Amino acid sequence: MSDYYKVHRNPEWNYGGKHFRLSRSKIDLFLNCPRCFYIDNKLGTARPPGYPFNLNNAVDELLKKEFDVHRANGTQHPLAAAYGVDAIPLKHAQLDAWRDALKRGVEHVHTPTGITVRGGVDDVWVRPNGELIVVDYKATSKNGHITELDADWHIGYKRQMEVYQWLFRQNGFQVSDMGYFVYANASKDKEAFDAKLEFEVTLVPYIGDASWVDGTLLELKACLDSASAPAAADDCDYCRYREAAGKALLALQLGKAVPAAVKSKPIKKVSNAENPNDSLF
Repeated sequence: MSDYYKVHRNPEWNYGGKHFRLSRSKIDLFLNCPRCFYIDNKLGTARPPGYPFNLNNAVDELLKKEFDVHRANGTQHPLAAAYGVDAIPLKHAQLDAWRDALKRGVEHVHTPTGITVRGGVDDVWVRPNGELIVVDYKATSKNGHITELDADWHIGYKRQMEVYQWLFRQNGFQVSDMGYFVYANASKDKEAFDAKLEFEVTLVPYIGDASWVDGTLLELKACLDSASAPAAADDCDYCRYREAAGKALLALQLGKAVPAAVKSKPIKKVSNAENPNDSLF
């Protein structure tokens, strides 16, 4: 895991550094736990990341190649046609940059805060009237037909879509409130693996509302400018662990008894069908 996790960031990439950028995922981190966000972006110590899901990445790459064929030909993808979406994949000189979440992405300097916000999109479609549609790819393996984002943890997906819509609007584009998730769901009801996975691909619509973004950026800026770390979110397991581990180590150093375990509510086991990482496994 150490190859994927660098404990301390170069200060130039922290808030106040010349390379600081605020990604879509960092905005979501602020909304999930302000303290973790502060420790990450102000102090430069990030949460340990989730392990990369290479199968999900492979699905993303193959979907991009598939839609790029229609982009090059100026044709409608059969999935869009099947769902009655009158749009084709957008041809644009900046598309490769917009897709580069790590180094480029869609960027905008938010004037009230001076913060550069960016995010890397999976795809953009365009209607005949020039209106853009933000499209995001998702991959999972769970029972049922995926037609909507109805789980509590889907709020992260919805915010992701809304930040992308907001970014494109700030760059002067006409953007539809309606976005789409291309959802690839690996079937588990086959008789055998036979060295292949079969996916059902559905198009899940979502009407975004990015009205929260500007206000959140102002709150986020105030958090970063504070001389002290904000309170932890009540349900943040990372903060609970840091506090408990810190107390245990301090007690050990002082030669005292390690604090007794505090009885807490049992942690709900998340099934594959509810996995917030939306992994194939």
